[in-house]
Amino acid sequence: MNKISEFSNDKIFLRLLKNKTSKNYWKYIIELRKRKTEDIFLKSIEFTKSNISNEKIIGINILAQFGYPRLHLKEILRVFFRLLKSETDKNVISSLLYAIGHNNKNLTEKQIEIICSYKDHKSVNIRHSVVSSLLTIEKNEAVNTLIKLSKDKDSDVRDWATFGLGTQIELDNELIRNALWERINDKDEGTRFEAISGLVKRKDNRIKEVLKTELENIDEFGSLILESIEEFNDVDFIELIEKQIIKNKKTKKVNEQWLINTLEKLKQSV
Repeated sequence: MNKISEFSNDKIFLRLLKNKTSKNYWKYIIELRKRKTEDIFLKSIEFTKSNISNEKIIGINILAQFGYPRLHLKEILRVFFRLLKSETDKNVISSLLYAIGHNNKNLTEKQIEIICSYKDHKSVNIRHSVVSSLLTIEKNEAVNTLIKLSKDKDSDVRDWATFGLGTQIELDNELIRNALWERINDKDEGTRFEAISGLVKRKDNRIKEVLKTELENIDEFGSLILESIEEFNDVDFIELIEKQIIKNKKTKKVNEQWLINTLEKLKQSV
């Protein structure tokens, strides 16, 4: 059987058009991205002009990370935002926003405004892709949109928006801290952990009691809490972790080595 790397460009495009499952879809996309030839670029642009949504998405996904390093970036972003002006298919819009997220370092205020206009969309996939497109952007409208989406009814959207606010930007203000505190008791564990990480990063002293409670109830998913304790770097946790190691020998609720590693790191900082 031939390897994908041995296929011609045309053969891979044909396979993508006939693709029925996701099994090889991304392998084909990645192969075309890394070949970075002019004919692939132009054909992908043509695909984005198709009236067939699946063809548009193929073109968008190839262009999203075209070339290593990236090629034609300004032109590709122009294509993406031009498509957003008239696109109505929710799958295409979502693909566009995810693609923009891979290329969002130098977005203009207007471009950010266009992205944020989708924050109330009824499609959860589009709201999730809005979050993805705004990660690491430290502009007011982007941050305010992440704050709003950190309260979304969908747990994945909340999780990623809280992640974006908590650890993907350096900004620190009352609005961001308040948004993170609102997620401290979130029913979704991932969202809660991201809120804790964000407050630890900002050295919010109020998080210390939360970390103590989380340590007391630590389970097999506790590595994120231990990482937060390491970053918080408070010597009071040395004794608490020593007690937890003793307790864990009976309960075996968490990998003991994780506790030992965190203990050693805290002791090194004394």
